[in-house]
Amino acid sequence: FDGFVDVARKMMQGRTPVQQHEMVLRVLESLMPWWIGAMIRTILPASRATAEFYAHGTTLFTSWLIGPSEVIEVEVDGVKQKTGVHIQKCRHILESSACVGLCTNMCKVPSQRFFAKELGVPMTMVPNFEDMSCDFIYGQTPPPLEEDPASRQPCYYGMC
Repeated sequence: FDGFVDVARKMMQGRTPVQQHEMVLRVLESLMPWWIGAMIRTILPASRATAEFYAHGTTLFTSWLIGPSEVIEVEVDGVKQKTGVHIQKCRHILESSACVGLCTNMCKVPSQRFFAKELGVPMTMVPNFEDMSCDFIYGQTPPPLEEDPASRQPCYYGMC
């Protein structure tokens, strides 16, 4: 993961947060042909069942990238449902880099946009900068960036 974090840090250099978001979103989009996203949005339209499907899929297929995780019950629009994923420690970004900007600009914001735009399901990522865990909440639209608590998190001075 150190090599990946080094590349991500280099990608951040000289770019604004918005440029970082757009660059990562383009990379994510390039990993999936446009027609696959269209097919997925048709087969799995935004619904609670689709959000549950993504939550379970996340725990099954991404542990190599994000570390151990589990499906959790979350509240979306006042309804409790099992559409959340708790990542015990985000080893990919938070634990490896200890960099708030890298987490927010190179992972959180682009991933949220990718799920909404390409897969048709809103997803909110809620990083916990104290214990290095992260929650994904499928089916929940993220707040505007200027209202997102992650955007107000101070940098870990001296660590990034």
